[in-house]
Amino acid sequence: MKESLKLLVATAGLMAISATASAFSTAPCKACHAIDHDVVGPAWKTVADAYGSADALAAVFKSGFKVEDRKIAGSEPKFKSKAAIMTPQFNNLIKGHEDEAAKALFDAVKAGKM
Repeated sequence: MKESLKLLVATAGLMAISATASAFSTAPCKACHAIDHDVVGPAWKTVADAYGSADALAAVFKSGFKVEDRKIAGSEPKFKSKAAIMTPQFNNLIKGHEDEAAKALFDAVKAGKM
């Protein structure tokens, strides 16, 4: 219980940092994603390749980020089974910042770091 509380407080702190920063912070994303290899979620390079542009990814975010609309989770069983993990993260971190989040992902891939 104590560890869960620590995790909750840490997550809330990261969310607050993301919400107050002038640019979208990818820091919380590192828990499940990396640029060039799969972790819990797919590598961001794979995501960028699948969507092709920040605008295309932002459009999926803006449409509600339904699993069937996600190019990777909608088609790859190993990620489809984990899609429920990303939905609350979308609601807490990305919703309302769709364009900034998509741009941050593509910028991170281009820079090679999150």
